[in-house]
Amino acid sequence: MTRALTAQEVLAQRGMRSTLVGIGVNLLLAAVKAVAGILGHSYALVADAVESTMDIASSLIVWMGLRYSVKPPDDNHPYGHGKAEPLAAMAVSLALFAAAAGVAVQSVREIRLPHHAPAPFTLVVLIGVIAIKETLFRYVFKVGATTRSTAVKSDAWHHRSDALTSVGAFVGISIALIGGAGYEAADDWAALFAAFIIGLNAYLLLRPALDELTDAKPDPALELQVREVAQQNPHVIGTHKCHVRKMGFDYYVDLDVIIDGQMTVTRGHEIAHEVQNAIRAANPLFSKVLIHVEPPGNPPPA
Repeated sequence: MTRALTAQEVLAQRGMRSTLVGIGVNLLLAAVKAVAGILGHSYALVADAVESTMDIASSLIVWMGLRYSVKPPDDNHPYGHGKAEPLAAMAVSLALFAAAAGVAVQSVREIRLPHHAPAPFTLVVLIGVIAIKETLFRYVFKVGATTRSTAVKSDAWHHRSDALTSVGAFVGISIALIGGAGYEAADDWAALFAAFIIGLNAYLLLRPALDELTDAKPDPALELQVREVAQQNPHVIGTHKCHVRKMGFDYYVDLDVIIDGQMTVTRGHEIAHEVQNAIRAANPLFSKVLIHVEPPGNPPPA
């Protein structure tokens, strides 16, 4: 008899499926862009192919991070393996920084060296690439938003980054073709612009990954939901401290609730469990909920 998947495992599988789709598409596009770029004398298109290749490597990192993040807790990791997910996103961001630097260096070299203008057929290739990558971005980002996965969102922005660099390449090649002699370097300037876009996206992806790794406060609506559910218990007078942190696909909650100070320890313990169960039932992603009971007029330190 097969075990039912947890909510976290379902989200992880959704993210892994979208990542595998991206890998398949990027394998095809990287080959097409590399061949077209070499035959069509377009370094911007070759740079685009390099980014697609980096996308494949980074998507594999995301896939492995998602798979590892839903492993159950063990003796060495009593809080689970959820941090593998933002670690994967951080690795992807660093890989993008490296790709941006490599493309920028080669672009400057190409600008300084005389070479042929790109072939017109490269524009047709780029139009197809832009359409495919933008569609892929929308699909993967929707999955990332639904699963609240930093790693999947970073994977999606790889596809948007690829689409933007292709737009830059299209503009550069068009200028080189329309301008004629003396404008051949426009293609390489477009590649340099692509490097800037790649680096900017790397920075934008790195920030949320670092926030998650350092337990930054997630969406304030989650804390509000926790407090509202807790205060639905008739024995809860109010709430004090409430901390929520993201751990992969899970959220860990630490909450202080105020109850009648004359209640027995046993009854207070029972109320704490009632609140804990209610919070978990309200949102299955609240996998770890720690409730601390306090008497009225005795606020704990923040």
